Amino acid sequence: MKTSNKTNVGILKTAWLIIASITYTGYTCCRSVYKGITKTTSREWVDAEIHRWSQRILKLLRIHCTVHNPHQVKPKAGEKTIIMCNHSSLFDIPIGFQSFPDQTIRMLAKKEMAKIPLMKQGLTASEFPMVDRHNRAQAIRDLQKVIQLLESGIVMWIFPEGTRSANGQVAPLKKGGFITAIQTKATIIPLGIRGAHRVLPARSTHFNLDQHVEVHIGEPIDASVYTLDNKEELIKKVRDSMVSLTGQSEEPLTHSTEQN
Repeated sequence: MKTSNKTNVGILKTAWLIIASITYTGYTCCRSVYKGITKTTSREWVDAEIHRWSQRILKLLRIHCTVHNPHQVKPKAGEKTIIMCNHSSLFDIPIGFQSFPDQTIRMLAKKEMAKIPLMKQGLTASEFPMVDRHNRAQAIRDLQKVIQLLESGIVMWIFPEGTRSANGQVAPLKKGGFITAIQTKATIIPLGIRGAHRVLPARSTHFNLDQHVEVHIGEPIDASVYTLDNKEELIKKVRDSMVSLTGQSEEPLTHSTEQN
């Protein structure tokens, strides 16, 4: 991993970065809502808008992103595909979208994001499903939407840790996404993002600019050869891959928690 000449920012610059990030995101949501209301939206338009937003955020924070794909992995048309990625920063999202810029990818979002003005409407219009992590029964119903999107040809992106890691280490993975992968006989593509936690650590407002981050794409894992009875083996295999892709040393795997 290339080292970064990080630039720490002061209070005023931090405020500007927060305001600019919110403005870019709000503008994108407004455009999505408008296109939805006027029934002029399309998946191709949403794809282009997502990547436009991602590039703006990366440029704003001077994030230098490199994608490593040694196995030339790519989602295949007609094959249900779920991307699973580690999560250590808010900016994993624009970084992760650099992995497959020519694919129709939608992320499974937290239900809490619906509380942000325009966010729920923008995400819904763009076919981003949301999941209630605190309500097991509702989470199971929410994952039915994920199944519908997979069947329609969308590549789903899930953060199986469920929330951001405070120290950049891969946390135990939750089971919900793996149950969906097994039920739909999906292919899982593991990703490992390195360095994003330095841009903006979890539960922090301390930005570091000029960070070099890397996205490492792992070999696909076929969930169809697993059952709900041996899903723990699939969870371990994916987590081991994510740990390796993030460049971390292997850690003891504790049991995953019950739902998303």
